Amino acid sequence: MAVGVFDSGLGGLTVLDAVQAKLPDVDFVYFADSAHAPYGVRDADDIYDLTCAAVTRMWDAGCDLVILACNTASAAALRRMQESWLPGDKRVLGVFVPMIEALTERGWGDNSPPREVAVQHVALFATPATVASRAFQRELAFRAIGVDVEAQACGGVVDAIEDGDMILAEALVKSHVDALHRKMPKPQAAILGCTHYPLMEDAFRAALGEGVQVYSQAQLVADSLADYLVRHPDMIGSGTSAYLTTGDPARVSDRATQFLRRKITFDAA
Repeated sequence: MAVGVFDSGLGGLTVLDAVQAKLPDVDFVYFADSAHAPYGVRDADDIYDLTCAAVTRMWDAGCDLVILACNTASAAALRRMQESWLPGDKRVLGVFVPMIEALTERGWGDNSPPREVAVQHVALFATPATVASRAFQRELAFRAIGVDVEAQACGGVVDAIEDGDMILAEALVKSHVDALHRKMPKPQAAILGCTHYPLMEDAFRAALGEGVQVYSQAQLVADSLADYLVRHPDMIGSGTSAYLTTGDPARVSDRATQFLRRKITFDAA
């Protein structure tokens, strides 16, 4: 059985790359819903319907566990899926919780009451839909008290990255960090709340300046998945990978190869 990694576009490849390196014996299926990207400007019902359709396709491809390596889908669809749609023999996990566990210094599965933590001023950079959902603040409140979160919707960054225009993406990052600084001049930590953003991590760090701890999701999700698979060793396979997209496979393959700097070949979903 394979582990599915889903994103509306190619940002989730940052997560896939990390989990493949951490877990070389696990079979993975990556699904990019490129025909409908980006999700970050869609409404919650639309995101939910698209995410359910994508996850269903991944079940058909043999994935009993799917990681929503898309913060927008995790924010707008995951809880609703888990509460009212998900079959009992399937698992869908998001990418927020591993990052919040790292921020609040909690181990996997620590369900103790919320407590005070060292970091009190947090900047969240995410898509407009993720910011509007307030899912990060909700999940954080289950684990920590007294944390001030200032969210900055980073419109245009995902589109620029998907188009391969990194000069525009870098300029947009600087603009969004400047806007955040006007609301929170001295954040202690910054959350890169979109799986595309690790590709711009250097730009975020430069704009934020020294002394700000930056949390990026890829390695945190890989570590969390490794912990999960210790308890589910039946998911260990042979290390094969498949790549599916609703977009043009040739174009998506070219862009993915540029992202990861290794040959990636997508098939039509």
